Amino acid sequence: MFRPNPRGRGSVLALTAALIGHASLARSHDVDIPATPVNIKGHYDTAVGTTDASSAGSVTSRRLETRPVLRAGELLEFVPGVIVTQHSGDGKANQYYLRGFNLDHGTDFLVQVDGMPVNMPTHAHGQGYTDLSFLIPELVNRIDYRKGPYYAQNGDFSSAGSASLRYADELDKNTATLSFGSFNYKRALLTGGPELAGGRLVYGLEFQGTDGPWDVPENYRKLNGVLRFVNGSQADGFNVTVMAYDGKWDATDQIPGRAVDRGEIGRFGSLDPTTGGTSSRYSLSAARYADFAGGRWEVDAYAIRYGLNLFSNFTYFLDRDQGDQFEQADRRTILGFHPRVTFIGKLGAFDTMNRIGLQGRFDDIDQVALFDTVARERVGTTRDDKVRQGSLGFYAENSTQWLPWFRTVAGIRADMYKFNVNSSLPENSGNNNDSIVSPKLNLIFGPWAETEFFVNYGQGFHSNDARGTTIRIDPKTGLPADRVTPLVKTHGSEVGVRTQFIHGLQSSLSVWQLDLDSELLFVGDAGSTEASRPSHREGVEWSNHYVAASGWLIDLQLAWSKSRFKDDAPEGNYIPGSIQTVGALGVTYDPGGKWFASLQTRYFGPRPLIEDNSVTSYSTNLTNARVGYRIDKTWQVRLDLLNIFGRKQSDIDYYYPSCTRSELAGGAYASPDCSGPAGTRTGINDIHYHPVEPFAARVSVSAQF
Repeated sequence: MFRPNPRGRGSVLALTAALIGHASLARSHDVDIPATPVNIKGHYDTAVGTTDASSAGSVTSRRLETRPVLRAGELLEFVPGVIVTQHSGDGKANQYYLRGFNLDHGTDFLVQVDGMPVNMPTHAHGQGYTDLSFLIPELVNRIDYRKGPYYAQNGDFSSAGSASLRYADELDKNTATLSFGSFNYKRALLTGGPELAGGRLVYGLEFQGTDGPWDVPENYRKLNGVLRFVNGSQADGFNVTVMAYDGKWDATDQIPGRAVDRGEIGRFGSLDPTTGGTSSRYSLSAARYADFAGGRWEVDAYAIRYGLNLFSNFTYFLDRDQGDQFEQADRRTILGFHPRVTFIGKLGAFDTMNRIGLQGRFDDIDQVALFDTVARERVGTTRDDKVRQGSLGFYAENSTQWLPWFRTVAGIRADMYKFNVNSSLPENSGNNNDSIVSPKLNLIFGPWAETEFFVNYGQGFHSNDARGTTIRIDPKTGLPADRVTPLVKTHGSEVGVRTQFIHGLQSSLSVWQLDLDSELLFVGDAGSTEASRPSHREGVEWSNHYVAASGWLIDLQLAWSKSRFKDDAPEGNYIPGSIQTVGALGVTYDPGGKWFASLQTRYFGPRPLIEDNSVTSYSTNLTNARVGYRIDKTWQVRLDLLNIFGRKQSDIDYYYPSCTRSELAGGAYASPDCSGPAGTRTGINDIHYHPVEPFAARVSVSAQF
């Protein structure tokens, strides 16, 4: 029933867990889990018997290397149903969509890289801010994804789903790659995995730059490095990883459609040529793991130093005569740990697995601030705070095989948070704390005829910005402000089926729903998120991977969702930005010879931009392709084609009021909504969009040695 370990280095625990049907629980540190044989092996680990829900799975490095991405964060689009976009410069975190959410920059979607959290709570630009610019895609060994709040090991920000990206423990060859392309794109990458001191050293060094298609050149430049030492085996070993990233860029923020329609600016133009930013991320992480008689223990620990200075202008001249540009500054040190232990044994006559774990995180935020700026020079301070935020999460999970065709995974999670805010406005300083308990239950039936069925339920949560938990005075208006609940409960459930009854085809179907006690919404004039009304979402997802003859792989993903606020309000119950329809179709050809190619198209449909649904966004449909040729065992060349049909569509759309310079009193397009004194202008409501980048080509030459 089970395939052998292809590398012969999986842990004793992993083998035992698989034999009693608990393979999904033993997945960590890329342990090779025996599973049902299927032709798709090498691209996905989503076979029958490998997960606890039909909406969970893994994508391997072999699949990740088959198609191009415009930005590193787009690796998350390998997770079925996820859409990754951008509304500003490349150095800024991407915008994410999943399961009816406009996730902004990461709210309610947990992302981890090598056991380190990427989401930033109490962030200057948005709660849960998730910037993957530091990622080197060629080093990613796999992506493990789970959707819904059904998993005890996932805490904050994981209600819609989670993705855990793992860097490789070994590389067979050293590789040097040079890339050049449209809009002054250039990239140099060096990776390798030599043996060292009885272990293996995995390294990556990357330089990347681009100006983009923008009228104001983006001048994006980043330096990126990874150094990883791995010693021992999965049964008894450790790794230590150092990462370093620095990026800087000039940005074209979203622009008002009316300014383009009347020729004030072009489609790739800007109303403030001085927006942009700088960002950095340095980290040190380590993991130790070993089997013992009847179980396994693991410990992760990490330290991260992060910085961001982000200059944005979304409303142009609505609030100030000199322009509405503002700076969001964030400086923090993050410390964390995650010990856990797994026991395999018996519950009476039944095979069982128990796991307990503890997750601790402390964010020492030296500065989280909002400044008024002109051409990146500070001219006023809205707020400038120091925050200390700590959390401790305990979880326990039991998996029991009650019958050959029935098993359960039951878990519980308890989280405690403490906040300390030292604000530049003394009235907004203070302390707060909160705790929350989240039960989970998963029922797995089958397999019968290579088909299994799932019933999943779980409660989860997301944290709110610490500053909102102690606020008394709105720093922008000076008026009294309401505090937010520190931890917001979510409730989710799902039924699903996964089958590989048809030879070569893996197919899964999920029907889900999710309730949030408080929605997080994007605020256009502040460039941040705020807590809002309770909401309900429901939807259907269908995911397919089909291996045809002669090296052909076909992927088809379809998702539909409905999102509404639960309480009735005069303004309406639609959730602005909530995505409804997502589709993706991919075709890959690689028989292992000289030539290889792939074609990928993805679609996401219109979204409501206002609560009464009277204004909606446009749909977007983009197609990318890759064609490659292996010259010999050393040299390879490939051509990436992005937006091959040159679609003139939007990466993202918002609806809010703004004023351009020409709409002020005396301007060519003077409007009564923008002609009054600063501070009294109501602005002109309009769709503001960030265009997708036009057709672009990139050529890469790689040498292995």
